[in-house]
Amino acid sequence: MKNILPIFSYLFHPLFISVYAAAFFFILFLDFFVMQEIYLYMIQIIIITVLIPISLFYLLLSLGKVDSIMIVQLSQRKFPLMVNCILLLILTQKSITIDRIPELYFFFFGAFWSTVLAIILLFLKIKASLHMLGMATLTFFIIGLSSKVEVPLLYTIATFITLNGFVASSRLQMKAHTFFELIIGFFCGAIPQFCMWYFWL
Repeated sequence: MKNILPIFSYLFHPLFISVYAAAFFFILFLDFFVMQEIYLYMIQIIIITVLIPISLFYLLLSLGKVDSIMIVQLSQRKFPLMVNCILLLILTQKSITIDRIPELYFFFFGAFWSTVLAIILLFLKIKASLHMLGMATLTFFIIGLSSKVEVPLLYTIATFITLNGFVASSRLQMKAHTFFELIIGFFCGAIPQFCMWYFWL
């Protein structure tokens, strides 16, 4: 099990959470979009939330500003998180807008505020688990979608709640976080998404 747990840290790295959320949304609402639209939106999301951050990471790595893709040190997290905030704002203003896809718009807007909370905590010398932040945003988004379509996605929700546990165990097993940091990260992700429900449910 010790050899398997680290896989969850990479499979559910914060970089991929936006793609998972968007993919789940489009699968659920497949009949409301033409495939060309879905491809276009997914490409934009992948470029802005995955490819640009990865490019930034390798730039920072080459400059010696970060030492691993997990970005463990508090001092190394501030700049990437600030850039992530900017990218999320660009995405919600130019691509996934409130008039086009309100559900995804509020997901990304919630993710923006989750990132802001993580940055504020960094200045207070508190490290929130970004993995748990991402998993919480994804899980609460899926719960919201279940309520939106009035379909009890119980097995899906139960699966993602279980995955939260695996990711948390993975971070503990890798000694990347304390239990407190995992809890803080979870609430940083969950609370903004919960608040966003008021606007789109």
